Amino acid sequence: MMTVNEVSKLTGVSIRALQYYDKIGLLHPAAYTEAGYRLYDDTALERLQNILLFRELEFSLKDIKSILQSPDFDRGKALEQQIALLTLKKEHLENLIAFAHGIKMIGENKMDFSVFDKSKLEEYAKEAKSKWGNTETYGEFMEKSKCRSKETDEAIANGLMTIFSDFGKIKDASPDSESAQGLVKRLQGYITEHYYNCTKEILASLGKMYEGNEAFTQNIDAVGGVGTAQFAGTAIELYCK
Repeated sequence: MMTVNEVSKLTGVSIRALQYYDKIGLLHPAAYTEAGYRLYDDTALERLQNILLFRELEFSLKDIKSILQSPDFDRGKALEQQIALLTLKKEHLENLIAFAHGIKMIGENKMDFSVFDKSKLEEYAKEAKSKWGNTETYGEFMEKSKCRSKETDEAIANGLMTIFSDFGKIKDASPDSESAQGLVKRLQGYITEHYYNCTKEILASLGKMYEGNEAFTQNIDAVGGVGTAQFAGTAIELYCK
């Protein structure tokens, strides 16, 4: 485990930024000390690496969050596309450096602005972004969230966590009980209303992520108690069958 200070020194990300990432649900710490200080494990650091790569490519935090939370997110494929985008960015910068050197060394003064053209990079970024996760789902999420304020986004996120809090209240019951299955149906409806059309296929993927992804599990267990994510995941699996 690393403290927030250690992570900040290691990555160059400010403590304030790490606190903000936690607040908006982009990067939660793995645990907290008794004094309330954030602690990060290898899983959290791996997620931070993904975030920083996307940031280097000038993706917004909102885009990054939706990409990483997509049930169809494939880290291997994302890395391949990130490498391609970074390579294009590198070539663009090298062309700019060569252009600037030409002006400095031999006094070139041509009205040539082609070196500033980033259309190839932007087009690839647009294409790659559409491939991260389910394109239709991603598009629907962006459409629903584009006009929402930060306060509204936070209220919706809190509403989602309230559902998991309710899962925690009945986690000692059977996951196929009427109350548990009713909560799954409520969760599916909430996601559909506020994020994207949550089909049973997508819901099943989310259920696996809730109980199989350490960051999600800890976040859910934090509001519902230890075992809530596992219980919700099992209830979702039974519902989707």
